[in-house]
Amino acid sequence: MTYQVAINGYGRIGQSVLRAIYSTPFRSKFTIVAINELADIETLTYLTRYDTTHGRFPYPLSFNGDHLYIDRERIRILSEADPAKLPWHELNIDLLFECSGSFFDKGPAERHLAGGARRLLLSHPAVPQIDATIVYGYNQHQLKSEHRIVSNASCTTNCIVPVLDILHREFGITSGVTTTIHSAMNDQPVIDSYHGTDLRLTRSALHSIIPVDTGLARGIDRLMPHLAGRFQCLHVRVPTINVSLMDLSINVQRDTSVEEINRVMAGEACGRLRDLLGYTEEPHASVDFNTDPRSAVVDGSQTRVCGGRLIKMLCWFDNEWAFANRMLDVADHWLSLR
Repeated sequence: MTYQVAINGYGRIGQSVLRAIYSTPFRSKFTIVAINELADIETLTYLTRYDTTHGRFPYPLSFNGDHLYIDRERIRILSEADPAKLPWHELNIDLLFECSGSFFDKGPAERHLAGGARRLLLSHPAVPQIDATIVYGYNQHQLKSEHRIVSNASCTTNCIVPVLDILHREFGITSGVTTTIHSAMNDQPVIDSYHGTDLRLTRSALHSIIPVDTGLARGIDRLMPHLAGRFQCLHVRVPTINVSLMDLSINVQRDTSVEEINRVMAGEACGRLRDLLGYTEEPHASVDFNTDPRSAVVDGSQTRVCGGRLIKMLCWFDNEWAFANRMLDVADHWLSLR
């Protein structure tokens, strides 16, 4: 069955969602009928055709009037700031990929439903009052057909939660500290400039490693309440444009070894979490994981154990492409429910 979908907000994640649909078997399942973005259609087309991070778009692109044409398929381009005024009912939208990053509370998000969207999938964490927060590969079984507003969590929770789930089941987690080493994002200036909420984000993204605040610990608590209160999380931005790294320091309940941990992770990557979790022992750099669709790739060459019960691990993830692919996984699973 083919589903009618739309994208609201055509930034890095919105663009990645469109590219992922056209680059994977999901193209046979999702038809993009509309994109809502305040930028002009010429700029939108250009940013789709050329992408510094993920390369040139593989299909012919053109625009005419208020429509974008991709390989003879027509997508209506809207430019409306008020979600209640968007013609989702007229366009018969089965699901809206909400990629603007603007809707965190249930009330404002419901304005898309009032406009006729049947289901709303958020590309960011939201308040607990929404119907569900899903990390595909961990808790997609919690989705229900009657849900209307669902969050795809964050790229960092999609990376770390399946890994923590494995570690807790195998070794029992008592506590942990994570450090996300994250590529620069578009809320950072190229040269020092004003920022509304964080003085550290006034500094040039090109010249510094910059600590920023993170809600990852809250995300872990919400998704894994059995581990609530056991994690502290740090986050730093680095001067690269894509691919991030999760640095885990985990205390566990029983003695283990590097060999056992790597054996468990490699087994999960080849089995239950195939295509979602990767495992490698090759000497990689971050660029090797650009446009990698897996939520996390465990770097077994960097696994360490201290005193038998302190585990140190590194996990790579493409913070754009992997997350966009998980949005498609969640959407497909959700829409298939009856």
